[in-house]
Amino acid sequence: MFATIYLPNFYLQAATHHQPQLQTKPVAVIDEKEAKAVIIQLSEAAEKAGVHKGMTPSQGLARCLSLVVKTRAHSQEKLIDEILLQQAFTLAPYVEATAPGVCTIQFTDNRDLAAKLSRVIEQLAECEITAQAGIAHLPDTSFLAAHLARPVLQMDDAKEFLAPLPIETLAIGIS
Repeated sequence: MFATIYLPNFYLQAATHHQPQLQTKPVAVIDEKEAKAVIIQLSEAAEKAGVHKGMTPSQGLARCLSLVVKTRAHSQEKLIDEILLQQAFTLAPYVEATAPGVCTIQFTDNRDLAAKLSRVIEQLAECEITAQAGIAHLPDTSFLAAHLARPVLQMDDAKEFLAPLPIETLAIGIS
């Protein structure tokens, strides 16, 4: 079995990590290292205000004057990724840092996986890190399950699970 631990809006979480006052505000994150600064992640409040990924900061501010524009916090991202990996290694020795804010774990002992992952999710929450986890027979399906989890989702039958999902859901791993 495989499990994927996924930190939704990873760049946003890192950029606002020690700023709880921003949790309810419209916030957008840009990557200052890109040639053209565009919004790469945004809070739910920013989405509700009409801001979208791919907009420039000025376009976002035109939609929402109270938008807080943050740059990626690379050092904070690294620290959060390290915390994620440390927590993952408490579960099993086979851990891969799959992407920023994502790690995949291969289990040889499949007992109580959901309970084990729930404990890790709680530990991350104590560090003010929001996480979700998916469990499946294959790493790719555990990744998809992690995106849909609230907070842990175990997928035993991939065909039954995937069949009713809209095709857009399957594109999660591509973006």
